[in-house]
Amino acid sequence: MTTSPNLTFNDGHTIPQLGYGVWQVEDNVAEDVVGKAFKAGYRHIDTAKIYGNEAGVGRAIASSGLSHDEMFITTKLWNADQGYESTLKAFEESMERLGLETLDLYLIHWLQPKQGKYLDTWKALIELQKQGRVKSIGVSNFTIEALTEIIDATGVVPVINQVETHPYLNQSELRAFEAEKGILHESWSPIGSGKGLLDDAVLQDIAQKRDATPAQVVLAWHLALGNVVIPKSVTESRIIENWESLDVKLEDEDIEAINGLDKGAAGRIGADPATADFA
Repeated sequence: MTTSPNLTFNDGHTIPQLGYGVWQVEDNVAEDVVGKAFKAGYRHIDTAKIYGNEAGVGRAIASSGLSHDEMFITTKLWNADQGYESTLKAFEESMERLGLETLDLYLIHWLQPKQGKYLDTWKALIELQKQGRVKSIGVSNFTIEALTEIIDATGVVPVINQVETHPYLNQSELRAFEAEKGILHESWSPIGSGKGLLDDAVLQDIAQKRDATPAQVVLAWHLALGNVVIPKSVTESRIIENWESLDVKLEDEDIEAINGLDKGAAGRIGADPATADFA
């Protein structure tokens, strides 16, 4: 069976580069599709409190026949739970739903700049790591400015920043900053969330040349850039198709052509982390 490459965090732990995301997967569906992902070869599962499916993911973990050491589980703190004490409480609730004693990776889900609690929240994640409850801690949807602030204030560098990233929004400036700091970059909405990206003529052409699907080409591009990537599908054939992107080899000219599709902020599908504030 093909296995995902592992990337090494700045704290020494590792993460499978290709994972399976469960955003918009209902809890009563999560056990089945995560089980199918495990069967296909995925060992890295990405969930979040707000997805409402941590319990379903937990059932899939319990019924997988795999030990926790054989998998990598990420969940995220929701915006309404930011703050030091509330973060500690929310973490315990997530762990109960997942049925885990320790977590591989815990992330602050959104920056929430107007709320202004992200520094206290980050300090709570540091405490959870000190207690051994979480192996690695990171953030999601953080800007360069906010990353700089929490690093300067605590001396603790997030291991990863999970941000909307795809060929129309390739986050080159953010990725360069993260590389300087030793922060891995993780891509959500990696194949464009069905918004037409996969119909792009450049991607269609490369897919034909490399005997792959456009989705596989985009995932192979993420992997070539060094991004951690977490495509989501509830269709078993697509789950397998995405996994098989590990076998797609792009040439430098392919990567350059895909890099050229970047539209900057105009290519954004989701909210802008610099301004997004929602409960």
